[in-house]
Amino acid sequence: MAKPTRSRRGKPPGRSGGAAQTYAALDLGTNNCRLLIAEKSASGGLRIVDSYSQIVALGEGLAASGRLSDLAMNRAMDALKKCSDKVKKHKPAQARFIATQACRQASNGRAFVSEVRRRVGLNMETISPKEEAKFALLGSLDLVDPESDFALVIDIGGGSTELSWIDARSASARGVKGCALRAPILGWASFPVGVVTLSESFAGEDRYARMKEHVSGLMRANDAASRFGPLFRAGRGQVIGNSGTVTSLAAVHMGLDRYLRAAVDGAWLDRMALLQTMARLRDATPEQRAAEPCLAGGRSELMLPGIAILTAIFDIWPSDRLRVGDRGLREGILLSMMHGANTDQRSRSRRRGGRAQRAKSPSNAGAAE
Repeated sequence: MAKPTRSRRGKPPGRSGGAAQTYAALDLGTNNCRLLIAEKSASGGLRIVDSYSQIVALGEGLAASGRLSDLAMNRAMDALKKCSDKVKKHKPAQARFIATQACRQASNGRAFVSEVRRRVGLNMETISPKEEAKFALLGSLDLVDPESDFALVIDIGGGSTELSWIDARSASARGVKGCALRAPILGWASFPVGVVTLSESFAGEDRYARMKEHVSGLMRANDAASRFGPLFRAGRGQVIGNSGTVTSLAAVHMGLDRYLRAAVDGAWLDRMALLQTMARLRDATPEQRAAEPCLAGGRSELMLPGIAILTAIFDIWPSDRLRVGDRGLREGILLSMMHGANTDQRSRSRRRGGRAQRAKSPSNAGAAE
């Protein structure tokens, strides 16, 4: 997949040459609400025509109460109304609006999704962790190094962390359409730890050490540690990170005065040098982290739990370099729709989804695709 590009100025929004169809994808996570509207480029990638992103902190207080709070739901509802207005403006040929961990976890998550449909008109659906893993792969496909045997795609969210291990050579050979139809995922795992939930669950001077110990314990208990850990320690694996934790960390590591997507997306970072940056941020005071120019908008408060998660991942599945992607679920969803895999995949998932997902432990690695 080519890097997502913007429509050229002077073109009507949503049209390139007046003939292309637009597609819309919305991702409502534990911390952010994001919308992306795009058309298919000549190369089969994405040409972005409109977007929206807002921190809504939907999962605020969820770790303690098990419920979405009224204030959090109201914030999310306001953002979703703005997204709905954009969708109506562009009239996409296909659209998909997804909710992830916060709505999966909350006892009132299903009721909230139904209320969104009623009040805003967006047909929201709560997807499984396995679907998240697949879309993360599709969105990052052009970051896969075919010289590696395996790749680990990591998505550190607000309420959970999704990991998927893929056959790197097969992914490169199949391309976007082939992976949209059948992603070469060798294993996947969803861990109920994200930057928001960890931040709310751990306090005190030694919170970083306890966060990392907690995350490491969950990950080492998963059979993916023994299945794929030795392969990565042998130098056969590549690590790809496309979450806000990774992109923000990359911008700090690169010493940027302000966040620049063009500089961050696709960058290769040396792991040992990156660990030094992570240690510096770990040992900094909250005020020092907040002073980092690329950690504005509350991002600095979430860096410590993000670093704890990323360090635990590196300890178990190391790679000499980290590939950074400023893209994620929305891009994967768009590509899935554009390449004709969306309808069939969703109908099969709905036929078999509920019972299988409930029977599986949230942290168990899935079987090969």
